[in-house]
Amino acid sequence: MAQKNLVNIAERWFDGFNNKDLEGLLSLYDDHAEHFSPKLKIRQPETNGMVRGKAALRAWWADAFDRLPTLQYLPTTYTANDERVFMEYIRRVDGEPDMLIAEVLDVKDDLIVASRVYHG
Repeated sequence: MAQKNLVNIAERWFDGFNNKDLEGLLSLYDDHAEHFSPKLKIRQPETNGMVRGKAALRAWWADAFDRLPTLQYLPTTYTANDERVFMEYIRRVDGEPDMLIAEVLDVKDDLIVASRVYHG
């Protein structure tokens, strides 16, 4: 897969989040995708930070969209190779300090198969 396609997937990912388009966001993921986030580890300790499959992703992001109606991600950097895109962005929520986040999307056959979030 060309690097340009991976950046396009990343841009569509940001559009999905910023427009609270849950179905559009989920359409970028493989049915069995895995997602790791430190926020998951805090909010749902039983997951140990990892959810698997679209149903779990849907529940996690629907909750985030409900809890954080002003959530916006402002992309700052994309770095891609043939199978992975590294993204840096600023997480912005009204009333909270901005947070710098890095995320890696592993892509296979034009779908995200794994994503990992990194922040302090």
